[in-house]
Amino acid sequence: MNERDTYAGWMTEARGLGRGVLYQRAAASRFELRRYPPSPALAPFVEWYWVVRWDLRGQAAHEQAILPSPTVHLTFEPERTAVYGIITRLYVRKIEGLGATLGVKFRPGGFRPFWTEPISRLTGQVLPADQWLGPEAEQARQVVVTEPDDEVIVRRVEALLESVRPAHDPVAEQVTAMVDRIGSDPALRRVDQLAAALELPVRRLQRLFADYVGVSPKWVMRRARLLEAALAAEQGPVDWAALASDLGYADQAHLTRDFTVTIGVPPTRYAAAPLFAGIVFSLSSGRPWAPLRAAFIPDVPQASWGRRGLLSQTSAPWSRERATAMS
Repeated sequence: MNERDTYAGWMTEARGLGRGVLYQRAAASRFELRRYPPSPALAPFVEWYWVVRWDLRGQAAHEQAILPSPTVHLTFEPERTAVYGIITRLYVRKIEGLGATLGVKFRPGGFRPFWTEPISRLTGQVLPADQWLGPEAEQARQVVVTEPDDEVIVRRVEALLESVRPAHDPVAEQVTAMVDRIGSDPALRRVDQLAAALELPVRRLQRLFADYVGVSPKWVMRRARLLEAALAAEQGPVDWAALASDLGYADQAHLTRDFTVTIGVPPTRYAAAPLFAGIVFSLSSGRPWAPLRAAFIPDVPQASWGRRGLLSQTSAPWSRERATAMS
């Protein structure tokens, strides 16, 4: 059995846009998104690889709204490679012409073994991937943007991650399980409830999340509910009062307020929207606001990232072993 056969044994495509991609009816006609699982060796760290391909030649550019999950991403985009910390608010990605992007979605806590300081330092930040992966990052990017076969590009990125795979970190796996528990148990409505269920002091739980996830347990709880609410709105008629109860909200009004503040429109209006218009109007304030356009946008010049808080090359706390090898 050769390497390709071995890979094919576990590389099974997952279709569907999934949670976090907003206004999916419009999105489905503008690009394709496929997800692939990691190899067993990288499964403790990586949730999946995602590949987006689009062909908008002769058409208007598309701006896609994304509601982020509590995960770090490594991306190979048309014009750069980058590591993105958690983006805490709605953001959009602009695509135009013909192109492709491959992303690595790390598990919550799964990027911490690659990094020597708390993941909270990365929250809201973007870091050029070559500071971590060296020139191999650019070589992999060239393959991603020119190779039409998903399996080839996923294998290339998989091999790159294998070359820097860290040692087993049992704490990272425990934190991943904590985040999974939040997503699977809507009865966990408060941080103290989660701490009691895990038999941990609240302060210890909060420190673990700052260190390994990058955001607080409260943020993760709130985001898990909103991701489920947005997905339910995409899938058909919704009994909003029942959904609010199922997701652990005090009432439908609480769900509506939370949804509107984060996504910009009430859930009923979102469910009826045929497409994403680029500017979302917040009915709570009566003023239009634009989602954050600071992440996953291929045509933003690299120099602009410094004004948005880009970590400098000298401040990037990658593993000491890697830093020594690159110096």
